[in-house]
Amino acid sequence: MGSRGLALAPPAKNVVVYRNGDPFFPGRKVVVNQRRFLTFEAFLNEVTKSIHAPLAVRNLYTPRHGHRIAELGDLQDGCQYVAAGFEKFKRLDYLSHGRKELCGTRNSDSVQVMAGFLPPTFHSCRNTGSLHALGCFCCSVFRNGDLLSPPFPLLLSKSTPLQWDVLLATLTEKANLRSGAVNKLCRLDGTQVSGGEELVSGDYYVAVGNEEFKKLPYFELLVPQHSAYGTLWYVD
Repeated sequence: MGSRGLALAPPAKNVVVYRNGDPFFPGRKVVVNQRRFLTFEAFLNEVTKSIHAPLAVRNLYTPRHGHRIAELGDLQDGCQYVAAGFEKFKRLDYLSHGRKELCGTRNSDSVQVMAGFLPPTFHSCRNTGSLHALGCFCCSVFRNGDLLSPPFPLLLSKSTPLQWDVLLATLTEKANLRSGAVNKLCRLDGTQVSGGEELVSGDYYVAVGNEEFKKLPYFELLVPQHSAYGTLWYVD
């Protein structure tokens, strides 16, 4: 009976979840395993933790039309969803907002910094030709001591000078470190970056707070050879 139950158990699904009303959140991959999550509410509790939601997640919606997901069985493997509390679904272009504002001139800061959501082709910062054409370069940033969260993209404009304090403020907002504000940016070997001129497009870095840098296998564990983002497709 036990082996039969395992055979009939539905396979795990991989989905990416965005925060409702946050166009800059890069999305988090969440595994839907019905052996682990016996109820939809249990899965929503896991989503709350995964995306660091300020309030408990109680609803999931499709990103384009805001169709509400009612149960675990409605989730489709390789799809994307928007997590919300009890508030209404906020209609934003979650899937391509980052590209529209990639290197725009409306930023009130003197430095153009975008560390938010990018289309799937930009997530790995490998599309260097397209980035160069847009006058930008991209780095990927891990969170110090965090081997569960994938790196987030950091886009910088080549056309304006980089203000380091503005960059650290942006990193603080996007990294959401448990220790608080990001005070320094380090290379994977732990050496500290002291200025924007030292950043190299396509490289990986670690955002660090007041604590010491933790030398861990970030790249080996969090950057798969074939990124899952490349296989995701849109849900209508």
